[in-house]
Amino acid sequence: MTRLRLLACAWLLTLLIPLPCWAIIADGEPPPDPGLNDPKPTTILVRVVAHGAMVLGREVGGARVTITDLETKQVLATGIQQGEAGDQNQIMRTPHLMEEPVYSARPAAAFTTTVGLRRPTLVEITAEGPLAHPSSMQHASQTVLLIPGHDLTNDGIVLHLYGYLVQIEHPKQGQVLTATDDVTLRASVKTLSGTLVRPHGDWDSRKIRIYGELLIGDRIVERLQLFFSNETGTFEAPFFVPNLHEAPDGTLLLRVVATDLATGNSGVGTAAFPIQKPLRPSTNP
Repeated sequence: MTRLRLLACAWLLTLLIPLPCWAIIADGEPPPDPGLNDPKPTTILVRVVAHGAMVLGREVGGARVTITDLETKQVLATGIQQGEAGDQNQIMRTPHLMEEPVYSARPAAAFTTTVGLRRPTLVEITAEGPLAHPSSMQHASQTVLLIPGHDLTNDGIVLHLYGYLVQIEHPKQGQVLTATDDVTLRASVKTLSGTLVRPHGDWDSRKIRIYGELLIGDRIVERLQLFFSNETGTFEAPFFVPNLHEAPDGTLLLRVVATDLATGNSGVGTAAFPIQKPLRPSTNP
């Protein structure tokens, strides 16, 4: 009886021991994947932002995005980034971990496209903007390796444009100025996403050097210290229009410069003005 039990236990143990892998008989090679070499739809999201500020949205005309295959030089996609500048509190004031979304946590402008890829493809993504301000247009580019079927979404590929929008608001470009007149220069300074630079704001003008210059030809004749006006939202300074003998070509050039060495953002606004002789008061006979 004991021998029978031993034989039964030995038989059960043989059932529990797996067969070596060479003992598994294969039915044959798996059939080839018929779509292995087909193009794989791959979605790419690109977001163009002002460095240290918000997304370039419709307020500043958005940005143009182009995606080019670096090997073949073929343009895979091009278009305009559209949408809103994003949530200022989320982007500028909320701390984030590295993997947390910054721009996609709330609706914000972006350029999205889907391309068909057969192989890993090295592309160059370029951006230019803001499109509504050609004189302040900036460019940026980045190379990215795209993998077929692997979408790049959420924040996407983020391209940063450096600079400021600097515009001379008064006097207006081309306005005739009278020699020796006392005139007030007014200029606005904004981020490339269109947000006003001002004291004590998210973009604090106290940390930015902002000044004006009067030029005759290419010669600086005076530098102006500009002060922010809460009433107009501009930076202002008075100046005297030069005499015609000081401006032989009869033209005055105004230039306003804004530069922030901490962020690398800088911007320049210029405007030219013809100068006329002082108007003599009429005399009664």
